Amino acid sequence: MPEPPRGGGRTKLVAVVAATAVVVTAAVTGFLVLGGSKDDEADDGKDGRTTGPSPTATSPASPASTDNPRSGETEKPTVAGWKVVVNPKYGTAFEVPADWEVQRPGVFAFFEDKAKGDGSAFIGFSGASFLKPDYCTSEDGGYKETHALAGSGTKGESGAKDTASIARGDSATFAFGGFTDQSEAAKKYLRIGKAKSFTTASGLTGSVATSYVTGVPKKHTCDTDGKAVTFAFKNSSGSFVSWTLYGAKGVKDELSDATVDKILATVRLHGDPTVE
Repeated sequence: MPEPPRGGGRTKLVAVVAATAVVVTAAVTGFLVLGGSKDDEADDGKDGRTTGPSPTATSPASPASTDNPRSGETEKPTVAGWKVVVNPKYGTAFEVPADWEVQRPGVFAFFEDKAKGDGSAFIGFSGASFLKPDYCTSEDGGYKETHALAGSGTKGESGAKDTASIARGDSATFAFGGFTDQSEAAKKYLRIGKAKSFTTASGLTGSVATSYVTGVPKKHTCDTDGKAVTFAFKNSSGSFVSWTLYGAKGVKDELSDATVDKILATVRLHGDPTVE
């Protein structure tokens, strides 16, 4: 089992590949009562998934190659030079720039629950991809951890009632959980965005919201403010699904809003989902 989180504004991202678990550090964690669902939890016993090992005994997950490991031979990007990230589980796809690292098929990335402190999942996504996974390295508390500049993926929203509440809830959850210590007092740093109707380039309709965490205490080397954008929609089976992109805010290499919007525009349906 993973060791409990060690305080600070960030926590480890655990990526589970079938029966193999590896720990990747990143700037996000958490599930709040603000919204979202736990449809994608690592402890649900599906797909042979296991909890992650101790962070001192693992290394970061690496992409399969510079080519997109999720993309089929016939899957072509709509943006020249970008990579297509397919999530067969939910029948979705989106694209990321060439410098993003797309994880192997079967990877489920979830974020640790600091309140429980037992390495269990709060919220997560599959169809995962990351920008500069080693963007910041810290050795706070005697442990070496790396933090990604940004990450993105999709998740199911079982039990959700509408796309607007998903967009607000998930964006707030990723921002708050990833860039604060998840304490009650830290809620004062959270700015929850309003949900707006949105249509992607493929004609997929839903709701989008952007939430921020600003002014958080920078107690540890890699602590930063953060942002998260969530687009919620229905897949071809009529099930609610969400796409989220989170990233560090206010840093020199911050992912621009223009690039976030360009990635968001590529979100689309892809084939028939393997789960309802």
